[in-house]
Amino acid sequence: MEFGKVVNVDLVNFALPPGQAFNAHVWSHVTPTATPTVFIGGPIWANKQYVGKIYPSVAKERDFLHYYTRQFNTIELNLTHYQIPTPGMIDKWRTEATSGFVYCPKFPQIISHERMLAGAGGVTDEFVNAILDLEEYLGMSFLQLPPNFGPDRWPVLETYLKNLPDELDVAVEFRHPDWFRKDVWPATLEKLHDLHRHVVISDVAGRRDVLHMGLSSPVLTLRFIASEGHPTDYSRTDAWVQRLKTWFDKGLQTAYLFVHGGGENDTAPELIRYWVRQLNEHCGLNLREPHIQPQVVQGSLF
Repeated sequence: MEFGKVVNVDLVNFALPPGQAFNAHVWSHVTPTATPTVFIGGPIWANKQYVGKIYPSVAKERDFLHYYTRQFNTIELNLTHYQIPTPGMIDKWRTEATSGFVYCPKFPQIISHERMLAGAGGVTDEFVNAILDLEEYLGMSFLQLPPNFGPDRWPVLETYLKNLPDELDVAVEFRHPDWFRKDVWPATLEKLHDLHRHVVISDVAGRRDVLHMGLSSPVLTLRFIASEGHPTDYSRTDAWVQRLKTWFDKGLQTAYLFVHGGGENDTAPELIRYWVRQLNEHCGLNLREPHIQPQVVQGSLF
């Protein structure tokens, strides 16, 4: 079953929890900026439903990335979870990117899930060297830990993170429920802060524990998983925009916002546009709004 998916969305309490106490420590080390940096996009560019909607009606599949980077300024790059990108792939991604666009690659599952960060030095070097070649088009990379990677394995995670190059921004996504215990999570945030590493917050219907609202740095990496156009997708967005406004005022410097539409992500463009409009209105930003072509309804001309 898809992570965090529920049968009846109407039964879920989507209220955002208060921020973690450690967030105040993060704010105490930064000065709020008038123009925080915000990257917002989806998790996929290869969707044929985007043709005639956010891609030209004549777009070919080989050109999807080209058009995607002209609509959004980032992508949650899940492709790298399944393979280490080749030099040819990196070259293509750099060529197709526009100024200000960044890729946010996920660590390969052979590292995170199969080897669980142990004995993965060689494949890690291969992956890191590949994505660093993205240069100015590389944003936040993120390390998704498997569901069976609990707090008892912190020493393994700590060693792994320490061995990554300082110039690589890394956000860690935790999924084992024990990480979020009151006697574990605050200390984990502090340790990540000391390592100069970031953390992923996920907002998904069926796992409200991963909506931990904690930060280890003034950089937010948010995975927002919607419910295929359900009305709560928009009310949840409204709540997040208000929380972001508060966090920007306190000192949040950068936000990476990955908006999943749910299912095949057919509805993600419309929801991202809503996010952008609300962020611009309420947070005083000037994010570029994706252009969605009007859909012609058959018979509407008669």
